[in-house]
Order: sequence, then structure tokens, then C-alpha cells
Amino acid sequence: MKAIGYTQSLPISNPESLIDLTLTQPIATGHDLLIKVKAIAVNPADYKVRLNMPPAAGESKVIGWDAVGEVVATGELTSQFVPGDIVYYAGDITRQGANAEYQLVDERIVGFKPKSLSDAEAAALPLTAITAWEMLFEHLAIKQTSPEAKEKSDEIILVVGAAGGVGSILVQIAKAVTGATVIGTASRESSNAWVKKLGADYVIDHSKPLKAQIDALNIGDVTHVASLNSTDAYFEAYTDLLAPFGKIAMIDDPEALDITKLKMKSLSLHWEFMFARSMFKAADMQEQSVLLNRVAELIDLDYIQTTVGQHMGAINAQNLRAAHEALETGRAIGKIVLEGF
Repeated sequence: MKAIGYTQSLPISNPESLIDLTLTQPIATGHDLLIKVKAIAVNPADYKVRLNMPPAAGESKVIGWDAVGEVVATGELTSQFVPGDIVYYAGDITRQGANAEYQLVDERIVGFKPKSLSDAEAAALPLTAITAWEMLFEHLAIKQTSPEAKEKSDEIILVVGAAGGVGSILVQIAKAVTGATVIGTASRESSNAWVKKLGADYVIDHSKPLKAQIDALNIGDVTHVASLNSTDAYFEAYTDLLAPFGKIAMIDDPEALDITKLKMKSLSLHWEFMFARSMFKAADMQEQSVLLNRVAELIDLDYIQTTVGQHMGAINAQNLRAAHEALETGRAIGKIVLEGF
């Protein structure tokens, strides 16, 4: 089967950083589905792994953790899917990724693809949707409501980096199934317009002091922060602007944080890593399948839209290198997708 991977960790400018490969097609056993990959998306996790996790000498590594595909075979312990089902998923960072024609994925972290979206549109969503959902409801403990109820709460969420992949879906989920007020951050005119389009109640500029801008809104203290990048740069500002007993959830990798600053307001800090369930075979792995199906339902009911920012063509080494390069600038809006081999 065709695949794209790497044999050594190299800068994306090097043509050997991602190369076309031919690998043996895997066989489904146990809880696994064998999925024929139709479309993929690229995430920061891809280039972080590429740069920091070289394969053993003489071996290659296939990455990619966002995909849509068709189930073509199932292991003997599966019960939720049958061949022919079209599914979407992020997968398991400890296993072969989605940059291949065929991939094995545990069915407990797979959902049915939203019917109203194309393959590429749906491929943009799994990793970020899982991350956003777990961040909002498992870490920040935001109160859920039904989209029809529109019940307003006193929760105020600050989403720092709202125009990126996770921010783009988190804003939409928060507006669809919570009553919270959502403040997104964006520093450019184009990203500001994108965040407004996604439904944020307010958009402020994260390149300027945060608290002064929030105070000017005259809506009260922020109760929750979804910190999607540069947590170390904003951490002191968070502790200043948050209400007592406020919560911070982050997904990035700050080198150091002074957590003593949390004490006076009894703030809490949470770290979201959506691969934790699959890496450690958590007892509730199935929750990722459940939430992916719930997100698909919200999409098909038109409460959430795809977060595709750019379609970069077929799945091959040349196009994937271009996708990684674009993502590594840190200026991408929405998700980058590729489709077909």
C-alpha cells in the first residue's frame, strides 16, 4: 500500500523530511477496524512528532491523526461497525498514522462520518473536536445544554488562539451546547473575521493586554480559559483576569509555569491531551466514539460547520511537506486537508 512517512527527523525544507513509501497492508484483529483512508487533515501533532520522534535505524514512521475512510474489515471483538461504513477518527499516536492507504484503528475511538459533509470537510474535525469537547466538558466542566434550549449561563470562556484548528471547533461547540459567553482572541483582520463567523460573542486581540480589553466589554469576570497556544506568555494575565475558583485548560507545552500564582484565587489548571485514552487503554475509551457521534449529529443538524481552511490536493509526500510547512508558520486559519492517493 502507498504511505507517506519519514526515516529521520529533518526540517520540513528538506525533501527527505517526508517521503513516499510502499508498505504491507495491515490485518484487522481484536477491537480494530481496517480502514481505507479517503481524506486526512494535518495538525501540529504531526510536525511535533516528525521533529521529535525519529524512528529506529532502518525503519520508517507514518504519522497523521485526522482521517475519514471506509471500513473494509473488522477484528473479531468489534461490534459497532461493519464493512462499508464511512467513519471519521483521530486514531492513536502510538500506532501507525493516517498518512497511508489503509490504517488499523480501535473502534472505540471511531465515529460515523457526518452525513452532510464531504470526506475532506469531515477529515478536518476529529482530533480538534475530541480535544475541544474534552477540554470544555471534562476539564473546564462547562455546563451543557441542548441547542434548542438556548439557556444562558453566567459562565464566560476566554478562548486564546480561537482561529486555529482547536479554537475553530471549540467556539462552535461552546455556542451550540452551552449557555456560556464566548470571547475569542485573534490578532489579524482575517482571523478576527473567521472567529466572528464561527459565532464568538466577542473577539479581542491577543497581541495586546488581555484584561484591559475584557474589562472594556463590561460583561464581568472570565470564569474559564481555554489556552490553545503560548500559555507561558499569558499565564500571569490569566491569573489576573479570572474570577475566583476559575479554571484554565491548556493543550500546549510551556517550559515552565509558576503555579503558585493560582493559589490566591483558588484557580485550577488542567492539561488536555486527547491521546491519553487510547495510549493507556483507558476504561472509558468508548467516550471518544460517543462524542464523535454527538459532534456528527450537531453538524448534520447545522449547529456546527466544518473548519477546513485550505485543501492542498492529493495525499502524497510533496503536498504533505507543503501542508507541514504552512502549519509550522503558526498562521494557518482553520484546518489543512488532503484527499485521495
